[in-house]
Amino acid sequence: MSDKLIYSIPARFRRIENMHILFWLIKDACWALNLHWPAIIMIIPTMGAALIITWQTRKIFSELMHNLAILFWITANCTWMIGEFYGWDEGTFGLRRMALIPFSIGLAILAVYYILYFTQKRFRDKVVQQTEQVLEEETHLQENKKTA
Repeated sequence: MSDKLIYSIPARFRRIENMHILFWLIKDACWALNLHWPAIIMIIPTMGAALIITWQTRKIFSELMHNLAILFWITANCTWMIGEFYGWDEGTFGLRRMALIPFSIGLAILAVYYILYFTQKRFRDKVVQQTEQVLEEETHLQENKKTA
């Protein structure tokens, strides 16, 4: 893969990603400040944005895999947070330990992706081709909206 390649995603995808970061930071700040209800309420927009991003990027395989991993990461993060808030985080079946399940799933998704990505040139080429195709479709979609 060349270092000269420029990787981009559609701007409408980037907007929701930026909102997602804001929601996640608010949720984690509330967690750090021990504000139970605001933190729990922020799970909804944080997970909602993650689901939207994952759905939007379903045709860009590399983005899909990373966004699935993030979705599992947030699930683990929220599980751990709720466990801490209500004292359910300790012990063999505490939520902190249970959070390892979605953390592990996210790591497994990325492990498989990167093993394939770094070991199979055909896979890398397919990922690049697929991304270019989606970007071209997105460009045509935006151009059609402007002319309509």
